[in-house]
Amino acid sequence: MYQFPKDLYTDIRIETVAKTNITLENYEVRQNKSSTDTGAMIRIFDGNRWYYSATTNIDHLQEEIDQLAKMATPDSEVYNHPVIKKLEVNQGVMLTYQDTDVSKIDPKEKYEVLQTYIPVMKNNSEIKISRLYYLDNHTVKHIISSKGTDVLFDIQSCCIAARYIFQIDGNPCRGSENIYHMKFEDIIGKQEQLRLSIEKDYNYYKDAIPVTPGSYTCVLSPEVTGVFAHESFGHKSESDFMVGDETMKREWAIGKRVGKQLLNIIDTGLVKGSGYVPFDDEGCRAKKNYIIKDGILTGRLHSAATAANLEEEPTANARAMNFEFEPIVRMTTTYIDAGNQSKEELIGQISEGVYIESLFHGSGMTTFTIAPQRAYMIRDGKLAEPVRISVITGNVMKTLDEIDGVSNEVELFSFALGGCGKMEQHPLPVGFGGPYIRVNGINVQ
Repeated sequence: MYQFPKDLYTDIRIETVAKTNITLENYEVRQNKSSTDTGAMIRIFDGNRWYYSATTNIDHLQEEIDQLAKMATPDSEVYNHPVIKKLEVNQGVMLTYQDTDVSKIDPKEKYEVLQTYIPVMKNNSEIKISRLYYLDNHTVKHIISSKGTDVLFDIQSCCIAARYIFQIDGNPCRGSENIYHMKFEDIIGKQEQLRLSIEKDYNYYKDAIPVTPGSYTCVLSPEVTGVFAHESFGHKSESDFMVGDETMKREWAIGKRVGKQLLNIIDTGLVKGSGYVPFDDEGCRAKKNYIIKDGILTGRLHSAATAANLEEEPTANARAMNFEFEPIVRMTTTYIDAGNQSKEELIGQISEGVYIESLFHGSGMTTFTIAPQRAYMIRDGKLAEPVRISVITGNVMKTLDEIDGVSNEVELFSFALGGCGKMEQHPLPVGFGGPYIRVNGINVQ
């Protein structure tokens, strides 16, 4: 198909992205847009440096390749370079959503489905400000390399997102719900899911009182567990942070015990959802990567370059936000794996603690911070009064070792709005989740 320059490594990533965004603000249309864009990222490596070119001129990719190659210095040994040797050679077609391509659905039908969620929002008179979103995305990627890779695959998402603000006792209170699926038909008729979420948020805000600050044993819901795993631990496992950082390499030594035997943290692109990527943007096939196994640090996330630098193996975590960007090390779906206790057992063994049910956001590397949305006191092994909490914080490594209970059920989640940010590439779709976990010594404010 393409003539690759001699004595240079070349790869091409062609993307066709079809998406729709319909936004209702206080039930009035603020945006209704569908678009399809195609572009490509070309990379050439000569053994010393990478050369990049992003283009929407798909009919003239050969000319782009030839022009980019003029900047490089041919090297007959380039395919023996450690980075190039780490690049996998994969071939195949995985068009999972070809028959359910959401871009083929009439935009009018999408708008009509979004409208069916309006009555649920209007039914609560305390909602003073509202936004309803319909969002979909169908992306086809074709990755070809001079080493022999030739993979064609697609990814898809379809969701309804609700954001609302109550006015309760003169105070604004935020709530949200995400109805996220991979097929259009699966977001139809989920009004009860939205209704229950609004009801739960309203009842929480109506009765919540300020928490007494202190150090507590906390139980985190699967949603909060997932954000903790992603923000606090997942980013630390992205190995480009370690290249050239001897201190971090020592802290992150493979084989180091970082938690109790019940702790397992996994990252994988194989799970259907917003972190699903059957191949990364270097053509590496997705796999199940244990970052922590049985409490032991067993792995980290890699691109070909970081794998070569740290003398490890690629993990299919070289990802770019779109064809305009080069791939860097990013998470896919990151989660804590299941344990052997029930949610009730985790809570039942706590005399006084806090249950964190949902959250607004989280962040952290060495120290993590999570801003809860809904939280409840635990008293004598049972859920008690709702409490308002500004933040929960802790040291990441210390907190990992303080996890002493993990439930036997795992839930995985996807971002309907936004995504993960790193460097200038934001938002990147990722998945997250886990079981209920019990953690001692969390600072609650």
